[in-house]
Amino acid sequence: QVQLVESGGGLVQAGGSLRLSCVASGRIFRSYHMGWFRQAPGKEREFVAYIDWSGGSTYYADSVKGRATISRDNAKNTGYLQMNSLKPEDTAVYYCAAARALTSASNSYNYWGQGTQVTVSS
Repeated sequence: QVQLVESGGGLVQAGGSLRLSCVASGRIFRSYHMGWFRQAPGKEREFVAYIDWSGGSTYYADSVKGRATISRDNAKNTGYLQMNSLKPEDTAVYYCAAARALTSASNSYNYWGQGTQVTVSS
């Protein structure tokens, strides 16, 4: 069992930055790959980025490529998503998730956090 808790969301002006954190409970976190997803009002949940268990492999959605950096610190059981040059269209609830498979498919993720709201004003 893995429990995930996100933090770091908030209100930011366009062009600003935020760093989201995802703290996991349990020693087995390091054996899971981690992903970040987001869901805007009225839209389906979409993939943002993933990182493998070791931190050595990452992948980003085209919508955030070049503006986002995913990372993790297994010693701290924590994952991160740094978002720069934020745009109003980045406004959404951001979720971290853990999976055994390295994938962008949300239905392959076994564990989810409760989400953290990111609002970007124009």
